[in-house]
Amino acid sequence: MILCIKKLCIFAIIMETKRQQKISKLIQKELSEIFQREIKTQGNIMITVTKVNVTSDMSYARVYLSVFGPDKEAKTAVVKEVNAMTKTIRGKLGDRIKLQVRVIPELQFFEDDSLDYIENIDNLLKS
Repeated sequence: MILCIKKLCIFAIIMETKRQQKISKLIQKELSEIFQREIKTQGNIMITVTKVNVTSDMSYARVYLSVFGPDKEAKTAVVKEVNAMTKTIRGKLGDRIKLQVRVIPELQFFEDDSLDYIENIDNLLKS
């Protein structure tokens, strides 16, 4: 993040603490197992947890999902379906990590479109 005031630019780097990084990795690992073993989606769709960002007070977690499926509409529908099941997923996560964290964070799921972005850049470079 760059903050500019009257030609004076201050570079502020927002870094996660070690605790946030550990909780993020723990949540990512456990959610990956939950999606792999316990959550069933319709069709031939695979869900991967690519990144988890936890707030500094550990009360909210932004979870980025990479969805491998037939088309863009199906991917968007899967993310909406997962958002509808947030309470169930949070409960399953709580059962798994309740001894390691004090508060189970509220989960917010977002589609990770970095693979689409990489593919687009690759196609532009090839042409």
